[in-house]
Formats: sequence, structure tokens, C-alpha cells
Amino acid sequence: MNDAQPNPESLDAQSILNAALDLAQQQGNWYDLSLVDIAVHCDTSISEIYKHFADTNAIADFWFSQALETMLSADRYEIISLSFAARLDHIIWRWFEALAPYHAVTSQMLKAKLHPPHMHHWIPMIFDLSRLVQLWLDMAELNAGGRRRQIQEIALTGIFLVTLSAWCRDQSPQQAQAHSKLLRMLEKAERFGQF
Repeated sequence: MNDAQPNPESLDAQSILNAALDLAQQQGNWYDLSLVDIAVHCDTSISEIYKHFADTNAIADFWFSQALETMLSADRYEIISLSFAARLDHIIWRWFEALAPYHAVTSQMLKAKLHPPHMHHWIPMIFDLSRLVQLWLDMAELNAGGRRRQIQEIALTGIFLVTLSAWCRDQSPQQAQAHSKLLRMLEKAERFGQF
């Protein structure tokens, strides 16, 4: 955790994200974090924060986009010789590993997005999940088309949602229990010919 506050003159999206993550982790609470809290923490005005983020949900989206970038940087040549299940495990778990330094805060972000009054967040999350699943299949070079592709998408979506739920609750080191669950489900899906 970094207690150093960013220089108001050099505030950018990344420094605001870092401040928000640190502040939420210190307080143990993402739900009640506001742009005002972040502005005070950064010794700047709310208008400076608003130039980069309209609300804390936008900050959360930026955090998840960084996990996506980490996932996309997976080396194809590192995984191409692996089974499909192992490829998918390697790719998907990179996304979780990128979020792990702020595991509790990330779990709170997801729960805030799913809060019933926040229905306006649900539709974008569905599209984001669909894109994630497509990327995983493409990166693992699962190139099926038609009905087989649809079966793979449904299977992988279910596996991910179960893993995500387990990951949010997992207090084991590096969320090892959730990782084991992911790998077991992927291997089972491969054995049953879904991949």
C-alpha cells in the first residue's frame, strides 16, 4: 500500500486510480468511497478528479481494463504447446492475478456493480463478459464455429462466473482455492469435449 499522495499538478488517471485503490483498502470499504474522498486524499478539487472519472464506477472500469491489458499480454509461444484447458487457465488466471493486489477492494467493486439499484451497470457488464469470453477462446486458439462455438461460450461463461464467485470469497494465499477450482472445471470441460 502506498501512503504517498499524488502531486495535484501531475494528477492523471493512473494516479487517481492508485489513490482510490489505496484509500479504499485503508478504509476497507469501496462502497462508500466518493470522488470527494479521493479529491481530499489527493489534495485537489473534485473537478480535477471529474476530468478523468465521472464516478467511482468509471474508476472501477479503469481498474478492470488494466487487468484486461495484463491478460492480453500473455505470450502465445508460452502456451501454444499446452492443452486447451491449460491454455485457458493460463490466460484467465492472468486476469485474476492482475486484480489480486487489491482482492478485497476488487470484490467490493464487483458487488457494487451488481447492487440492485445499479441496474444501469448490469448491461455493460454482460457485454464486457461476452467480450472477455471471446478473447479467451481466441487467445487459446479455440477456433470452432457455429454451434460448437456457442457451446464453448456457454461453458466458459459458466466456468468463469463460478470461479469469480469463488475468487471473491477466497481468503487462501493468492486465492489458490479458486485457481484450483478453475483448473478442475476447465479440465472436466475438456474431458467432456467442450473444448
